[in-house]
Amino acid sequence: MKNFVKLAAGLMVAASFMSAASAQTVLKSSDTHPDGYPTVEGVKYFGELVKERTQGRYAIEVYHSAQLGEEKDTIEQVRSGVIELNRISMAPFNGTVKETIVPALPYVFRSEEHMHKVMDGAIGDQIKKAFEPVGLVVLAYYDAGARSFYNKTKPISTVADMKGLKFRVIQSDIFVDMVAALGANATPMPYGEVYSAIETGVIDGAENNFPSYDTAKHAEVAKNYSLDEHTILPEVFVMNKAAFDKLTPEDQEIFKQAAKDSVAKQRELWSAKVAESRANVEKLGAKITTPEKQGFIDAMAPVYAKHVKDDVLKKMVEDVKAVQ
Repeated sequence: MKNFVKLAAGLMVAASFMSAASAQTVLKSSDTHPDGYPTVEGVKYFGELVKERTQGRYAIEVYHSAQLGEEKDTIEQVRSGVIELNRISMAPFNGTVKETIVPALPYVFRSEEHMHKVMDGAIGDQIKKAFEPVGLVVLAYYDAGARSFYNKTKPISTVADMKGLKFRVIQSDIFVDMVAALGANATPMPYGEVYSAIETGVIDGAENNFPSYDTAKHAEVAKNYSLDEHTILPEVFVMNKAAFDKLTPEDQEIFKQAAKDSVAKQRELWSAKVAESRANVEKLGAKITTPEKQGFIDAMAPVYAKHVKDDVLKKMVEDVKAVQ
């Protein structure tokens, strides 16, 4: 009888462990960048906080290095609910969420600090609300630094130096028009194809921040980096709205607070990574030049005229400029 009681007790304990294990919900999150990249680590930290604050009821699996596909593919996956979470550039949303056009505009932000103030405030909240009708909830905005042009052909000091060069851009009409306004040719293509495209001469170069220029090893094949800082475009960390709505109100608050807390961590990692990456590419022999920016800024008038048409976007641009 005693053995039976012990056996029954053991089975109950085992059952409780199995029940606890089966009660855990695992959510998938995608990122195109490699393991260790600040955005990847930001989402990992978010996952740690969620797991801790839900007592293990939720776990986040982060698939880095485009394991689940390039950005265009994963946008559709998260909107349809195939995956629950996605860290992605904001620019590919320009065609579906018009409010994302404003942060993607060239030279709309004066500095990274200016961008932080804008995205952490009322304008950032306005953009978050605009994502919900397309089936997404914005959990956080992450840093992606300032994007600049780099190429294998020559240093770029003026707008005239851009003429005729072929640059890869992200899949965004704004970026295509920006390059055209500077007298160059834009070629949208997936991030993972850029290295070979530069190496084989399909394109002359691309545009991105120092960490991407470094970690994707583009500095090996395109050694002229022009610090024009045309866009300071935040990344967006989104969740499928149906999946978010399934959470209890208490868990929704946990997810939102964990995402907010992860922003400070990601920004800290980003700042350190920029310094490290700049040093890395300089060691590889990259020539970093600082062009006369005003000429680039002046060339953007047709881009603004084409993409900032309605009153909502015009007001947003003015509101961004007014943030001090």
